[in-house]
Amino acid sequence: MAESQNNTAQLLELWHSFRYLLLLLGVAGVFVLKLRSYIRNFEQREGKGLTALKPTTWVQVPVKAESKPSVKTHITPRRIVGKRGLKPKNGGKAASEVEEGEFDIQTLIFYSTLTGSTQRCAEELRTRLFGVKGESIYPTLSIPTPSNSLVSVPIRRSFLPPAVYNLEEVELDDFFVTLPNENGKKVKYVYLLLLPTYETDAPIRPFLEHLRETHHDFRIDTAPLRSLAGFSVFGFGDSSEWPAEEGKFCKDAVEVDKWMGKLTGGKGGTRRMFPVGMGDVNPAVGPNSAEKSLDEWRVHLEDAMREYAATGALGDSADWRTAIESGDEDSDFEIVDPADDMVDVEDLGNVIRTDPAVAKKGNVVKRKAVLPVDFTTLAGRKALEAGEGQSADRKEMVPKGGVTYETLTKQGYTIVGSHSGVKICRWTKSALRGRGSCYKFSFYGIKSHLCMETTPSLSCSNKCVFCWRHGTNPVGTTWRWKVDPPEEIFKGVVEGHYRKIKMMKGVPGVRADRFSEAFKIRHCALSLVGEPIFYPYINEFLHLLHSSKISSFLVCNAQHPAQLAALGHVTQLYVSIDASNKDSLKKIDRPLHRDFWERFQQCLDILREKRNQHRTVFRLTLVKGFNIEDEVQGYADLVEKGLPCFVEVKGVTYCGTSTAGEAGLTMKNVPFYEEVVAFVEALNAELSKRGLGYGIAAEHAHSCCALIASNHFFINGKWHTLIDYAKFFELLESGKEFGPEDYVGEATPEWANWGNGGFDPADQRVYRKGKGPKEEVEESGGCG
Repeated sequence: MAESQNNTAQLLELWHSFRYLLLLLGVAGVFVLKLRSYIRNFEQREGKGLTALKPTTWVQVPVKAESKPSVKTHITPRRIVGKRGLKPKNGGKAASEVEEGEFDIQTLIFYSTLTGSTQRCAEELRTRLFGVKGESIYPTLSIPTPSNSLVSVPIRRSFLPPAVYNLEEVELDDFFVTLPNENGKKVKYVYLLLLPTYETDAPIRPFLEHLRETHHDFRIDTAPLRSLAGFSVFGFGDSSEWPAEEGKFCKDAVEVDKWMGKLTGGKGGTRRMFPVGMGDVNPAVGPNSAEKSLDEWRVHLEDAMREYAATGALGDSADWRTAIESGDEDSDFEIVDPADDMVDVEDLGNVIRTDPAVAKKGNVVKRKAVLPVDFTTLAGRKALEAGEGQSADRKEMVPKGGVTYETLTKQGYTIVGSHSGVKICRWTKSALRGRGSCYKFSFYGIKSHLCMETTPSLSCSNKCVFCWRHGTNPVGTTWRWKVDPPEEIFKGVVEGHYRKIKMMKGVPGVRADRFSEAFKIRHCALSLVGEPIFYPYINEFLHLLHSSKISSFLVCNAQHPAQLAALGHVTQLYVSIDASNKDSLKKIDRPLHRDFWERFQQCLDILREKRNQHRTVFRLTLVKGFNIEDEVQGYADLVEKGLPCFVEVKGVTYCGTSTAGEAGLTMKNVPFYEEVVAFVEALNAELSKRGLGYGIAAEHAHSCCALIASNHFFINGKWHTLIDYAKFFELLESGKEFGPEDYVGEATPEWANWGNGGFDPADQRVYRKGKGPKEEVEESGGCG
């Protein structure tokens, strides 16, 4: 017993003597093991370590031998991490978004099926992708040269023959947590997913659950598929089971598209190569309707894949978050106030310029100022055509690199030439996602994704308190700047619009069919910032639009009677009527012309004369505290004076800047829709009392807007506010005189009529959080 106690004492003495050393060795051992694990994971992330697991089942297709994934054994637990790109500088693409060098592109087609029809479509897609076999290796891409001609350039990145997989038969972790590895060979993967939506429980449920769990698993990076070349989803659905207006048509495909977007980039971007496509298998829609939709989706997808092969990048779609929406109608974008030293163009006419070299001595040099030539008048036009006023001294309205240029660019404008601009409207984005078009669709049949919003003149002669640009655009009463030819402006705005549409390719929920349609502009809203009628060649610009079968909706501010009188045919002519009396107009529009009220009255007289040649519209913007209270009588007087075809009444959209605040405009000045409705009903009652023949025709409650129409458009007991655009172009080409009643379209749809809200039931309305029905609060990339 004594010996045992002695041994224990010796052990305790040894422990106390060497315990610090032993603890240190233990910590060092743990550190070495952790370091070894980290190095192994780093090699795996960089493609230098072991390869991914082999899928359990492979469909036999003619692929290159080296394209089949190898077997890999997991040695230690690890956290799955995708390749995170570097933050772009100066608005450029992140380093990881552009793949340099040569590599192969492997297309993997995944499908889920219950009856076998989707499998047949997947195999057909594999056969038809890129048409002929020879194109899959070294295809060509047509690119423009400096002389605007096209040249075919070979793409030195080959497309491997596609492979097809059933989602029920593969190990999902090997494709949707990690990517297959090609034994050191650089291969980029494109995932195409063909997914049906059934009314009953479908085999796609486990796959959806896997994507959801992968995203929320804390052990896995939130975007483990970031290194994918790209993905695209196509859904099959039956509209007889789930109509589009219920928001469930192809809902499984929409859901997969949403989660794939998160797993390939999350909030930092997405690898969506093309928007989700949809095919309707309902026989009542038409024979082979779904197959035709799939084939159209394939054609556009091939273009995107060729672009990736040529450039190593997804193109503009990777930058969709920079495509800022228009401030028109409830934009969330916060406008940046202009620089403190920004001077209105109106104040630059006869200023005294100081020579920097002489200013140091305190001397001021007066230079001869450029005399303003009003090119918008007939005399001015003749002077312009004679070459007068276009000297080197004449400035550009919005010079590139200037404060105004930078400010408007930040607000989402594409500046064309020296005085024109184009911008994508938030309603265009909404329509592309199947979430509704603007009020012009309810009233006049304009689909927002087919509409271009532009202006040939960024300058305006008013400084309205509710202007969305908040004084960042130039202003002036006469045209003092260089003049760009209409052909260059037309080409520039169309190209700029298409570039912005292309940037929407990666936006969650964008529908492939509407995305494809959006590259066929059919309408042009000449509004935005500025005064379109101010442009000297506005009639020539309108001719270019009409020659391309693009309808024209021109908005003017009733301050340029000479230009209004000389205006040629437009599809619809708007005049902003922001007040019913001189004092209110001065307070709201803050016009630069001293004789603004006389000009305003002249424009109403001209509009009355033109009512038999144009569809004329009074646009009333209601600002509570400015032009609503006790002004119904005054507005009725103006309607009686101009006799427009239509009167649009709309609540103001608060712009939320210091400029608006200085003018006394706050959120309290934004009327509720109930207040707009009360005003419309009161105005309509006053017009009826005077026997003017008007009635309330339609509404778009989402835009806080209602339409009063002349009874000339109340035909056979129904309102006909829509436009027959084909008939308009036919009449225009005939060269004969015609009026607004000659191209009246079909009856206004029932859902757009007064009292029915005005939201298209074929689209899905998505409410902001905290507003609207609970089931529609969360945005899930919905489509209609």
